[in-house]
Amino acid sequence: MKYILALDQGTTSSRAIVFDKLGNIVSVKQQEYEQIYPKTAWVEHDPNEILASQLSVITQALVKASINASDLAAIGITNQRETTIVWNKETGKVLYNAIVWQCRRTSDYCKELKKAGYDKIIYEKTGLILDPYFSATKIKWILDNVSGARELANQGKLCFGTVDTYLMWNLSDKNNRIFKTDYTNASRTMLFNIHTLDWDDELLELFDIPRSMLASVHPSSYDFGYASEAILGAKVPITGVSGDQQAALFGQLCTEKGSCKNTYGTGCFLLMNTGDVCVKSKHGLITTLAASTDEKPNFVLEGSVFVGGAVVKWLRDELKMIEKASETEKIASSLDSNGGLYIVPAFVGLGAPHWNSNVRGMALGITRGTKKEHFVRASLESIAYQVLDMINAMENDLGEKISELSVDGGACINNFLMQFQADILNSSVLRPKNIEVTAMGAAFLAGLRIKYYESIESLKQNKQIEKKFEPNMDETQRINLINGWNEALNVLLKK
Repeated sequence: MKYILALDQGTTSSRAIVFDKLGNIVSVKQQEYEQIYPKTAWVEHDPNEILASQLSVITQALVKASINASDLAAIGITNQRETTIVWNKETGKVLYNAIVWQCRRTSDYCKELKKAGYDKIIYEKTGLILDPYFSATKIKWILDNVSGARELANQGKLCFGTVDTYLMWNLSDKNNRIFKTDYTNASRTMLFNIHTLDWDDELLELFDIPRSMLASVHPSSYDFGYASEAILGAKVPITGVSGDQQAALFGQLCTEKGSCKNTYGTGCFLLMNTGDVCVKSKHGLITTLAASTDEKPNFVLEGSVFVGGAVVKWLRDELKMIEKASETEKIASSLDSNGGLYIVPAFVGLGAPHWNSNVRGMALGITRGTKKEHFVRASLESIAYQVLDMINAMENDLGEKISELSVDGGACINNFLMQFQADILNSSVLRPKNIEVTAMGAAFLAGLRIKYYESIESLKQNKQIEKKFEPNMDETQRINLINGWNEALNVLLKK
C-alpha cells in the first residue's frame, strides 16, 4: 500500500503525518523549535532550525509507520503563511532569520504607506489590509537592513519564499531546485494580484522588490517537482501545497460557497468559501484565494486573530499558572463565571476586524477576589470573543447569519472553549473526528493530483463529526458577557 506524507510546518512546531487511502492517520511526529524575540513585538525563527526540525520529523514519522520513502505516493506541504525567508540563490544560505507573520517591526512603514493612500491600491489588487502581518514589508525590511542584501537582489542572486517555497527548495535535488509556490501562499504576500493571478509590477515597484526574487505560482494541487532521493532515500513527487488556513478549509472539505471553518492554533483563522465571487469586505476582513485543484480560482473571506491558542502558552510559560494546556478545561469549568475579568490578549496588536498594531494586551476587572482560575477562564473566553468579532464582521459583509461553524486546530479539543464558543455565537459548532485537518488538506490536495483519492465527493462521504456543540446559554447572560467584552475593547482602543 502506498501512503501520502503531509508536512505541516507551523508557527511553533514542525510536523510530519502519514495518511492512508481512507484519510486515516498512520503516524504523526512533531518537534517544537525556538521562538526568537529580538525586540518588543519582533518575532523571528531560524530557517535552518525550521528545516532541520522538518527533516527530523519526516524520518521519525516514516520509522513510526514502519515504511520507507519508497512507500510514499506523494508529499503535500502546508505551512505558516506570510513568514518571510530570503536566501542566496547560489549558495542557499539565508540572509537573515525568518521574519514571522506575527512580527510588527514594519508598523511605522505601513502607517506611512497608508497615509499616502496606498492602502486602497493594495486592497484592490491583493484583497489584503495594509498591515505588517503580510510578507511585502518584511522583504523590504530585509533588503533595506541586511548588509549587501539590496545589491544581491538587484543582481538577481536572491530568493524570497514563504516557508513552503523554502522547504521545497531544500527538499529538491541541488541540481534541479524547486522554486515554486501556490496561489494561497502567493496571495498572502501583498505582492500578488488575485485577479490576474500574477505578481503585480506596480506593487513590486512600490516595495522595491525585484521580480527575480519571486517564485513561479501554481494551483495548490500541482506537479511541483520531486523531493530528492539523496535526502529522503527515494524520489517522491510533491503534488500539494497550501498555506495552512486554506489547507484547513480544504481539509474540512468546505469546498462549497458559504461553508466556513475556524482554526484554533497559535492565532485564530476564520475562513469562508465564497466560490467564484470576490467579496469586498467593509468590516475589516480580507479577501484571499482558496486552495484549488485547477487553474480557476476560488475566493475566501478571512479574518485573522493574532493571539488565539498562544494565550494558553502565555499562561503556561510566562505566568506559570498551568503546567499543561490540557489543564485549562478543568480549571475553567470549576468556576461558575469569569468573575468579571476580561483579558484582551493583544500582545502584538489586534488583527481582524480591528487591525490596530499599536495596542497591547490588557486585563480588565481585577478585584481582590480574582484568582488564578479566573485568569485561565478569561483567557479561554478571550479566544471565543475574538472569533465572535470576526463572525459578526463576516455576517455584516454577507448580510446573513452563519448557522454552523466547523472547527479544528489544537485548542478545539478543549470542550469548555468549544461550548463557550457555541454559546457566545448562538450557533452550532462542529468538531470533526480527525482534527488534523490542516495536514489532511495538504494530503487531499497531493492525493487528488495523482488520483490517489478519487474525488472531493468521495472524500466527503468519509467525513465524520466527532461532536456537535449546541448553544444553551441564557440570552441575557450572553448579551451581558458580550457587553463586558466590548467594554474591555473600548477601554483598550480608547473609544
